[in-house]
Amino acid sequence: MTKYYFTREQQEQLKCNPNVQAVSEKAITYTDAFKRHFIAEYEKGKVPREIFEEAGLDIELIGLERVKSAGKRWRKAYHKSGVEGLQDTRKINSGRSSERELSLEEKIARLEAKNRLLEAENELLKKLDLLERQMLKKK
Repeated sequence: MTKYYFTREQQEQLKCNPNVQAVSEKAITYTDAFKRHFIAEYEKGKVPREIFEEAGLDIELIGLERVKSAGKRWRKAYHKSGVEGLQDTRKINSGRSSERELSLEEKIARLEAKNRLLEAENELLKKLDLLERQMLKKK
């Protein structure tokens, strides 16, 4: 993480850019469209700094290291997962359980996974019990 924080004025300035989704004092969240645009321009041979400047983002304000690391992170995600890798999935993967009704196959899969976990836990407890008894015999 960076040691550089954005002031309220800087945050407001960044929020005015259509390529910026959100800004906090520590971080900038860019739109998925900008990330796709970045990858397309990068593959045409442009450097990250140039792409950010053409998008109206102030490099002096953002910081060159942030620009480089964002570009590197997006390229890595794109090469690993394609365009889906560039999407912000924080709201989708919030950890909250699905509100829809699970299908029979999904229920079975979840129960089987839970069963495997409980069996593994049981085996671990048996091994610990055995070790404990062996330690007591040695004394």
